[in-house]
Amino acid sequence: MEPKLEISLNFTIEDIRKVRDYDYEMTKNMSPKEMINYYNSEGEKAFRRMAELKARDARTVICPE
Repeated sequence: MEPKLEISLNFTIEDIRKVRDYDYEMTKNMSPKEMINYYNSEGEKAFRRMAELKARDARTVICPE
């Protein structure tokens, strides 16, 4: 079962620990090659998500009344 990552809206020091613990749990039984593939695929997902958000924000038009 995959661990679940839950962080607060304020992103505190405790949240950083949660992210580190989550990362450890996700990669603890991986070979070095599997870890490289994992980080590359997760990085690509994050890059695509940032591009989607940037495109969405660029389409948002703010019109003062």
